[in-house]
Amino acid sequence: MLKKLQQIKVILAYRNSENLGDIAILKSDFFGAKVSPTVASKLQPVVGYYPTIDLNQLSQYPQGSFGREYANHLRANQLKPLNISPELEDIAKSNLFALRYLVTHDIFHVLLDFDTTYAGEIGVLAFAATQNYSKSLHIGLWLAKLLYPILAPQQIKAIFANLVKGRELGKKADFLLGYRFEDHWEEPIDDVRKRLRLQ
Repeated sequence: MLKKLQQIKVILAYRNSENLGDIAILKSDFFGAKVSPTVASKLQPVVGYYPTIDLNQLSQYPQGSFGREYANHLRANQLKPLNISPELEDIAKSNLFALRYLVTHDIFHVLLDFDTTYAGEIGVLAFAATQNYSKSLHIGLWLAKLLYPILAPQQIKAIFANLVKGRELGKKADFLLGYRFEDHWEEPIDDVRKRLRLQ
């Protein structure tokens, strides 16, 4: 109980942080996101890897490059990258799955070509659940299938189409959560998709 109270205190201290990833990683730490040993072993390539994402720099890359498309997506949707403050490094390292899932969520939107509507979100969720990142994602997908059609009835057709598409992509693609996307910003996005079997 004392640990949970300390975690809440830290979350409140970071509620106005410039880095959106701070609150996200602290909340994940509080709720204790868990992964299987199989997933943990597949995440080894990204242990200690969370480079800062600079949208201004990514916007300088050529049109059609992965980094430029990612920056365009974030700006078009008024989003910020989920960067983590250096002082939260130990928490980030101890919760590798949560860190990597949070950081790559918008990257998945871009690579999978899903927008940020309910229909787009269920596509990303279906992809992640199919890749078996965590049992909690299967529960989240089940809830989304129930709630999203109620919350956005005008998107019902797109919701179920993206559910199918997300699952199909999840079955075909490599295990993406352990991929160092940030090393490939300058490459054409179509080349990255092809390499990862996302076409």
